[in-house]
Amino acid sequence: MIAHANDGEELRFGAFLPTFCDPAGGRGGAEIASFAARAEELGFDSLWATDHLLHGSIFYRASWLDPLLSLAFAASVTTRVRLGTSILVMPTRHPLLLAKDIATLQALSGERFILGAGTGWDRREFEALGQHKAERGARTQEAIELVGRLLGGEPVTFEGAFTRLDRIEVGPSPKRRLEMWVGGGQQLPHPKSPERPVFAPAVLDRIARADGWISRPTSTAKQIEKDSQAIAAHRTSLGTAMDGDGFVIAHENFLHLVDSDDPAVARRQQRQAFEQVMGNGRPFEYFDRVYLTGTETEVVRKLEERVAAGIRYFMLHTLVPSADQLELWAERIIPRLRDKVRQRQPEREPAQRMMGEFR
Repeated sequence: MIAHANDGEELRFGAFLPTFCDPAGGRGGAEIASFAARAEELGFDSLWATDHLLHGSIFYRASWLDPLLSLAFAASVTTRVRLGTSILVMPTRHPLLLAKDIATLQALSGERFILGAGTGWDRREFEALGQHKAERGARTQEAIELVGRLLGGEPVTFEGAFTRLDRIEVGPSPKRRLEMWVGGGQQLPHPKSPERPVFAPAVLDRIARADGWISRPTSTAKQIEKDSQAIAAHRTSLGTAMDGDGFVIAHENFLHLVDSDDPAVARRQQRQAFEQVMGNGRPFEYFDRVYLTGTETEVVRKLEERVAAGIRYFMLHTLVPSADQLELWAERIIPRLRDKVRQRQPEREPAQRMMGEFR
């Protein structure tokens, strides 16, 4: 069971639902339900689902269940955990249909949903929908604005580059404003990556105006720290700040914990787990630099580096569909990390304390 601290620097942890599917077969509802229920029992703060429309990605061997339908399924067997997408590829969904789906999920879940939003990166997804990848930023911005307005409970008239609405109203109207976190930022370069390893100004502005930021799984601790500073400066220029206003700095990553103190043994088993889901599109040596690989001690150190960079909310992918990994994290990783963070707190600089907290 995860024990939660009572101070303002509390770390929070979410787990991704195992919505990846082996190419030879799908994912049963019983697996999703038992995983979600166990995560809540163990004290995880949230459950997440990722969004990949098409099978055969250069980065994933597996196909993926739809995130919103998966979260609705998880909502039916839980009562407390938040439910989020990381990230939902906004350009691939019509804002009106998306607003309706979110309104429905909020009604069914007791308004536990967090919209983790982003532009996406897979060119094939945009082309399959008759779009151009070059439009994804503008489509994302328009969708974010429209979804927020459509869930506001008032008729919406809108004429944008991609969507036109005339006094359209979507129900049921949520009682609270939709919480939105935006993904993006720098990442460790790789020759096969379809993304430039930079923090685009438009993405920075989108994040700074949101309720939180989801840093890339492929970003290093140093890149996260630099991006956090850029977001803090931009929020200040907008008249907001990261200190005490509830802005969340989150980090998504992959963790397959191996019960061994031998780094070679741990990485050998982790390589197998990563390749089962991700295939061979990128070498394991790249995963080893950006993901939470190695022994238990190494994993805690990598997480600690990200805490020092400003992260206060971790969302972790398991690479197996059972809850066994959740239990290992709750028993071996999370308490150890929290203890280390508590021990370091008196040494932290005031600027680091401004890096964002989940309240």
